[in-house]
Amino acid sequence: MGLSKFDVILVFMVALLATPALSDLVLSKVDRRVDLTSQVVRITSTLKVENAGSDSVSEILLVFPELQIKHLAYLTATRNEGKGKGKGSAVSLPIKAVNPNGMPPALSFYSITLPSALGKGDSLILEVFAVFTHLLQPFPEKITQADVQLVVFSESAYYLSPYAVNIQSLNVKLPDGRVESYTKVENMKMDGSEIKYGPYENLPPFSYRPIAVHFESNQPFSVAEELLREIEVSHWGNVQVTEHYRVVHRGAQSKGEFSRLDYQARPNIRGAPSFRHLHAKLPPRAHSIYYRDEIGNISTSKVWHDSKKTELLIEPRYPMFGGWRTSFTIGYGLPLQDFLFASEGKRFLNISFGCPMSDLVIDNLIVKVVLPEGSGDISVSTPFPVKQSEETKLSHLDIVGRPVIVLEKTNVVAEHNQYFQVYYKFNKLSMLREPLMLISGFFFLFISCIAYTHADLSISKSSASYLAKQQWDEVRAAIQQVQNIINKCLATHDRLEASLRDLSRTGDVQACKAARKAADGLLKEFSKELKPLLTFLHSSSSASQIYPKVEELIAKERELQERLMGKHSTVVDCYEKKSGGREIENRVVPLQQRITTLRQEIDDILEFFDEI
Repeated sequence: MGLSKFDVILVFMVALLATPALSDLVLSKVDRRVDLTSQVVRITSTLKVENAGSDSVSEILLVFPELQIKHLAYLTATRNEGKGKGKGSAVSLPIKAVNPNGMPPALSFYSITLPSALGKGDSLILEVFAVFTHLLQPFPEKITQADVQLVVFSESAYYLSPYAVNIQSLNVKLPDGRVESYTKVENMKMDGSEIKYGPYENLPPFSYRPIAVHFESNQPFSVAEELLREIEVSHWGNVQVTEHYRVVHRGAQSKGEFSRLDYQARPNIRGAPSFRHLHAKLPPRAHSIYYRDEIGNISTSKVWHDSKKTELLIEPRYPMFGGWRTSFTIGYGLPLQDFLFASEGKRFLNISFGCPMSDLVIDNLIVKVVLPEGSGDISVSTPFPVKQSEETKLSHLDIVGRPVIVLEKTNVVAEHNQYFQVYYKFNKLSMLREPLMLISGFFFLFISCIAYTHADLSISKSSASYLAKQQWDEVRAAIQQVQNIINKCLATHDRLEASLRDLSRTGDVQACKAARKAADGLLKEFSKELKPLLTFLHSSSSASQIYPKVEELIAKERELQERLMGKHSTVVDCYEKKSGGREIENRVVPLQQRITTLRQEIDDILEFFDEI
């Protein structure tokens, strides 16, 4: 008959009591902070380590119980080089798994290598950050649509360490104060959404005191059972990223019937643990974004752009309850110059490894980097260990195929979304391979078409239909020039707005005025360029129906100029008078509301012109 969970913990504690200390190091103070506000458990431990022995020590051991180690996704250790709390710079220290002799198999050890040995009587402060996935267990395991989700978290009130601990404390932060139960021991209290254990003093090595917290957590337990990211590099100016997701809700499984009517009427009550959206943060200049599944394109997505990021909000075809699954694909293009660089005779791709969705836990992540055909001498640099292999991909116009670097990692969290590098050599002449194939392939076709292209098969140039088409082409060309000038005006507006942001950051009024003066000059030049175009459109009979729309565009752009100049003058005046931030905001808000409306109306008219 198998052991119960209580029996396992009892055997584990007996093994700990029989385990000897590993060195004369002492942890004079331990402060642990556990964050349970999401499905991922993040534990930050601040350790003050002292060498109480006579020999120098160059490594410090960390211990994790078997119940936790299989869920460990990310582990770092940093040392504060400065003096005093919160001062100095944090230095990351190397960590590796080790197997000390005489230790029970229920424990896993990691060694932190110090940059310099810790001498007798010396001390240092370490901060250990550990991230765990699937550590929160739903209890009950199945719930109805109307139920809230309850989970159980198990830990030790005492810090598990191979060293003696003089004083320690534990702080457990919950999503809110709704707690079903928690282990009550000495020196503990609950304060709002936090449970505090300790301080506990003078504990021997390998002390262990199991505790459990049973609490409400309606956070989305969104998990990608597999994510395949394909990053294809083209030296013609683009990096194409395609991501295939297989997502499941790993919270308490849904039982009973699902009522869409109840869910839509009261989604926060009748389906609180479910989720309807996934939020992805893409690079700032991402373009050509799409979102689809096996059925086809999914229209329930929104995109926001700014200078620092591109945000993509996607909504599956149905809300995700516990145990429900969905599969979909997103793709986007990136400018090559933002991610491909040259160094020491090689090119290297510098791009992020993990998933753009920070709330998503990934059981198995596969990253495929597809390099151009002809690439060689390939090497990879990653900030953490990954499984690496190579394969070949055949695409259009390829002869021998493109080399593909395959990187695999399990148990991936947001902390893994770091940059990695792929180095390779590439001969520029290889870029001519595909163009030459196309040229040779179409050469005879072009020869056969010469006679056809030189034959005058068009209708008479004196006919009414031909003249009407020619006049309309002239109108379209004029409208295109008007659009280009208006876009230049909008770009000048953006630089004027940027000068105000620089003013709020630096307080340099003169630089702001100089930007205003430059903008005034450019806008006057643009106005001069518009006059002959407007005269032509006004006099053209072919533009009679569309000319009112052009007049509306010009009028709104001029009003936008006036509002922006008024806002600029107001803000500069307030800064010269040293007015407070609230006063500036009160004066600017009415202007900003109209500016936003005008900008949207101008964009709508420009889109209308794009469609004609």
